[in-house]
Amino acid sequence: MEKEEKRKLVWVGIFAIAMAFVETMVVYYLRRLYYPNNILFPLNVSMPTQILLLEWARELSTIIMLLAIAALTGRKLKDKFAYFVYAFAIWDIFYYVWLKVTLDWPSSVMTWDVLFLIPVTWVSPVICPIIVSMSMILGAFVILNYPKNEFTRKQKSMLIIGAILVYTSFVWNYSTLFLKKGFTLKFSEILIEQQIISIASTYVPDYFNWPLFIIGMILALYVIYSFWKKGKK
Repeated sequence: MEKEEKRKLVWVGIFAIAMAFVETMVVYYLRRLYYPNNILFPLNVSMPTQILLLEWARELSTIIMLLAIAALTGRKLKDKFAYFVYAFAIWDIFYYVWLKVTLDWPSSVMTWDVLFLIPVTWVSPVICPIIVSMSMILGAFVILNYPKNEFTRKQKSMLIIGAILVYTSFVWNYSTLFLKKGFTLKFSEILIEQQIISIASTYVPDYFNWPLFIIGMILALYVIYSFWKKGKK
């Protein structure tokens, strides 16, 4: 890896760590207001709709910020992708580091967390996003260490399938919950919001779809390994 790339990785990492602290402070205030006991489930449905919408906008803004720093740092599209996943991973890991420092949470890596709200609530044990983030860091280093290497069509397909499987494992709980409760999207019904609130106000996740997550991670790690092996040759 070139000296310039190493310098960029350091500064992107510093940016992501600082950004994670800002993110943690927002969550710190929200936890104090709506989850004073640090118990996230069942979800607090008393949060005003306006705040929920602003939370969606904040999450989207976070992704845009990470994309922006990657776009400014990388040269080719492949490099920009590497810097994005690297920044995302550092941000995500230090988000939990700062939560532990400020709120002494999570109590363990198996503690359930709300990961994202867009487009449906993502939940999983804390260990899962950490595993994903560590894999992202590994992938970013491999990509940047072999700049002349390119992803094959097969590798791209496997990476996309793996990402879809991991994503599905995160949204599995709340997606299947509404289906099990017989919830259907009928936009003519005024009671949809009340149905969602009623279901979410009592639900505590107790099952994570580990098979989907593990298969998705195996595919992603295989792509990283095959990319590294090709680069070594």
